[in-house]
Amino acid sequence: MVAVPIGNLGDLSPRAKEILQHVEVVLVEDTRQAGLLFNRLGLGKKEFISLFDHNEKSRIDLVLDLLQKGKEIALISTAGTPVVSDPGYLVVRACRDNGYKVVPVPGPSSPVTALMASGLPPQPFTFLGFLPRKRGEKKRVFLEYADIRSTLIFFERKNRLQETLEIAFEALGERECCLARELTKRYEELISFALGELLDKDLQLPGEFTVLLGPPQEIYFTEQSQVEHVLLAEMDKGGKPKQIIRRVMDKVKGWNTKQIYQLYLAQQNKQR
Repeated sequence: MVAVPIGNLGDLSPRAKEILQHVEVVLVEDTRQAGLLFNRLGLGKKEFISLFDHNEKSRIDLVLDLLQKGKEIALISTAGTPVVSDPGYLVVRACRDNGYKVVPVPGPSSPVTALMASGLPPQPFTFLGFLPRKRGEKKRVFLEYADIRSTLIFFERKNRLQETLEIAFEALGERECCLARELTKRYEELISFALGELLDKDLQLPGEFTVLLGPPQEIYFTEQSQVEHVLLAEMDKGGKPKQIIRRVMDKVKGWNTKQIYQLYLAQQNKQR
């Protein structure tokens, strides 16, 4: 079980390199990507066997047969630490159940790397992997962890990021958020904000994201009637909608920009 770089090739450990050079067979999720990685790392040609979600069960007998014949096998992810969010768990379990030694070779891991630099509470943390695609299923996942005082970590693609964070806010309420992208690479970036500030954020960024949401916050909520009173006062002072909403945000507690914007629109309709 060998961890490989998530971006910076210099993160491959000497032990990992030695093992990957030595083994005869490598289990990989994507044989083409594995070939490119081995070429870039100078690891030579290997026999790659594909192992992904839909064929993992059918690969177990093949892996056990190879081990019985004395073959040494490495399991890697496309990037990072195997099994943590990628296939391999069933094969590992079968190997252990059949008496074969399974050796972890630790190294880069996106969730831990992001957690190190996020500034969010590291203990406890809960890793959710890739979330379901459907909105309802995604919301159910968040609701399962809504009352757990833990930093939540998951992966999300750029085209689903905005919607996923909006669902997270609906299910979890206000949370600190950190988006980590291009980890260990040249353009590495960590973006921090509160979920309630989504209206002000442009999240049209390239790449895949490791998303971290801080634990629940104890927040005093200003009553809606008081928020409306403050909003009317700020509207009387004038300014662009975004300026008015920001001034209101500074004077109330527990309300996000999206909620205040809805109140603003309601007041606009009343005044017409």
